[in-house]
Amino acid sequence: MALSEVNNDRGELRVLENSDELRTDLADYIAELSEAAVKERGVFAIALSGGSLIDLMGKLCEAPYNKTVDWAKWYIFWADERVVAKNHSDSNYKLAKDGLLSKVPIVPSHVHSINDSVSAEEAADEYMFVIRQLVKTRMVSVSDISDCPKFDLILLGMGPDGHIASLFPNHSALDETDEWVTFIIDSPKPPPERITFTLPVINSASNVAMVVTGESKAEAVHLAIDNIGPDCPSLPARLVQPTKGKLVWFLDKPAASKLDGLQFSE
Repeated sequence: MALSEVNNDRGELRVLENSDELRTDLADYIAELSEAAVKERGVFAIALSGGSLIDLMGKLCEAPYNKTVDWAKWYIFWADERVVAKNHSDSNYKLAKDGLLSKVPIVPSHVHSINDSVSAEEAADEYMFVIRQLVKTRMVSVSDISDCPKFDLILLGMGPDGHIASLFPNHSALDETDEWVTFIIDSPKPPPERITFTLPVINSASNVAMVVTGESKAEAVHLAIDNIGPDCPSLPARLVQPTKGKLVWFLDKPAASKLDGLQFSE
């Protein structure tokens, strides 16, 4: 049985019994947001990440979602990407294409991946330009309190170190506030060259979903969500606080196992 509770300013917590329940709950959530955005704006602008996220989105390729979701209205972006060829095993684009995009009727021209034939810095600049053009035409909304793009949904995983997208603990990229997309050439985990949305863009989204599974992430989940005082290490995941949007955490029981005061219903 799932437990759902709102936990002060850290968003809504959805703790699922196992990864299969999480997959179903996540698919329902994405399908509902897609329907609402298409009804309101005519399009659904969604940003993906890498890691286990695409696998956990897999139910969207199955009935009923593969028929009921209005895939032609989806515009797809990446909250972070590795600067490698699109057919490279480290590519988030390849992960998404193999696991999701090739299995549903997405419009190819609506899939906005990075230019992998240039440097990380150039790739970040070009990606920001692409997003800027789509903000101008309102394929991507704009925040009403800044000039940041306002994605309908940004989906993020989290590493055991609390990193999100390619924003790692104590990295200077966390302090970038002027650019929408930045680059790093010294990622603590390979490959070293990446582009990533910055915190202002992540926090301007209408909806942000943090999807985290497994016991290895439990300590980081605790540090990112629980109120543990001023001395707590500042994890990037803790800095995800949508200004006017909604934050939802999708956790399986092992990932939620160190959260304070969480009682599981049988």
